[in-house]
Amino acid sequence: MKATGHLPPVLPRDQQLQQNLMLALTISIPLVTSLYILVNISYFLVLSPREILSSEAIAMSWGNQVLGSWAWLIPVAATLSAFGSANVVFFSGSRVCYAAAREGHMPQLLSMVHVNHLTPAPALMFSAALALVLVIPGDFRTIVNLSSSLSWITYGMTIGCLLYLRIKTKNLPQTYKVPTFIPAIMILAALYLVLAPIIDNPQMEFLYVFLLLLSGFLAYFLFVYCQYQPKCLQIATLHLQLLLQVAPTTKH
Repeated sequence: MKATGHLPPVLPRDQQLQQNLMLALTISIPLVTSLYILVNISYFLVLSPREILSSEAIAMSWGNQVLGSWAWLIPVAATLSAFGSANVVFFSGSRVCYAAAREGHMPQLLSMVHVNHLTPAPALMFSAALALVLVIPGDFRTIVNLSSSLSWITYGMTIGCLLYLRIKTKNLPQTYKVPTFIPAIMILAALYLVLAPIIDNPQMEFLYVFLLLLSGFLAYFLFVYCQYQPKCLQIATLHLQLLLQVAPTTKH
């Protein structure tokens, strides 16, 4: 007997991955946003304005009143959340360095992977070294303000490029479409998150952040646009490649 019915169409792998990505974003972003809003609403319902202003850790003040003897769950949950976030940022940030190096925008060593484990070990070590440098000042508030300002400057410029390409290159094939008002809102949010800390508490450190960002243009012009490869960098790459047991990769 022949089976009746129709099999569902099989989508190409790239299209299926794109649909899964859009589905994940559609579910996760509203869910996380809703949870954050509900948590903040609970703070206002439980704590008075004076308690909110005087508290050094609002979550702990909320936990002491609502959870009582179980308030220790708040720092445990915050620690687990911070660990998960740091884990994601560590691997995703290293992946960005790895991809940029493959495009020639960073040193070639960062585009190599371990010959046995196939992991981007140089990029992971580079991200860890940068994290250790940021920890040296020891002031967590300063680290958050400076890193968030630099991150949102980068996000705003990236989204601004998206709007520019949307206007100037309308005929290019688009993998997935996003309504124009969404990147416009994100640019305004990025602008606010960059300017608000500077206006609220101006510091010389913000100037250092902008100078660090501008130094990237100099490095790009020198090492990428002009293709300048000093001899010492080539020798260092060779020795580190042997030491770390890594090898170059191909884009495909």
